[in-house]
Amino acid sequence: MTVRIPSFAKINLGLRIGALRPDGFHELRTVYQTVALHDVIRVTVVRGSGIEIRCADPRVPKDSTNTCFRIVDRAMQALKARGRVIVQIEKRLPVQGGLGGASGNAVAALLALELALRKKLSGPERLRIAAEVGSDLPLFLVGGTVLGVGRGEEVYPLLDLPATPCVVATPEIAVSTPKAFADWDSMTSNHTKLTPSTASDRMNVCSREISAWLCAGLGSIRRRRSGVSARGGGRAETLQLDLVRTGIENDFEQVVFPQYPELLKVKRVLERAGAQYASLSGSGSAIYGLFESREKASAAAKKLNKAGISAVATSTLTRRQYWKRLQISG
Repeated sequence: MTVRIPSFAKINLGLRIGALRPDGFHELRTVYQTVALHDVIRVTVVRGSGIEIRCADPRVPKDSTNTCFRIVDRAMQALKARGRVIVQIEKRLPVQGGLGGASGNAVAALLALELALRKKLSGPERLRIAAEVGSDLPLFLVGGTVLGVGRGEEVYPLLDLPATPCVVATPEIAVSTPKAFADWDSMTSNHTKLTPSTASDRMNVCSREISAWLCAGLGSIRRRRSGVSARGGGRAETLQLDLVRTGIENDFEQVVFPQYPELLKVKRVLERAGAQYASLSGSGSAIYGLFESREKASAAAKKLNKAGISAVATSTLTRRQYWKRLQISG
């Protein structure tokens, strides 16, 4: 039996990097948002044993280092299942693009495996296994707008940002996340003002920014329910503007943009094209912009494509849309 599932991408609505932890990871604060762009995962279980990864993209590992391989291996043990598992990955998202492609692939493979085996892990078990494989995986077991803390693996569903037109630009640049973290450590170590206590303060500021955004969003919903227009605009517009007003940003831009100035140029193009918020996603190289209309998003994507930068107009996905498109009960 073969099960086919889309593997959606994510963007980061702000990302704060905290102090290096004893386990070698950095403390993070970020708001993840799932978007409609996706790869396609097909999982087949046949007689035999072992795990086989198939993908036409040569940059995708086919061995045990692949996130799909690792999560399937753990899931088969947890489910006490037998069989040879074949995972086919149809790549549409960039590799090392900051869109969570490999992480989304792994979670899609896990969900497809459960369907193929007709066995199901509990929610906590899914999250545990996902977190063991990678920091970005658990967000794809929630979908929509998600708060990520710890090293990013501790996730909490937030008030959903409504489906919002956006543009995702994917320059042909591969940014290494480990190197980006190393560059951040090097930069901060050269600035005495960023002491461990200051790093903690920065995380607290980020937490307050997110709290302010959520409170503003809840206030907007209450006003609309009372029949009063929220600041003269719709709910989507209000939450976007509230997000911008918090000043939330991605720390990776401080180390990635100086090395890849062309990425900063892409962000500026999106802003000039009318993006209400534009940012690097993760450590990049993907840059996205949130727009008030599909027409403006399409125009911005066309402008980037004419300039030789691959870009597509798409939309963010609410939690309900995410699970509906997966055709799996969340």
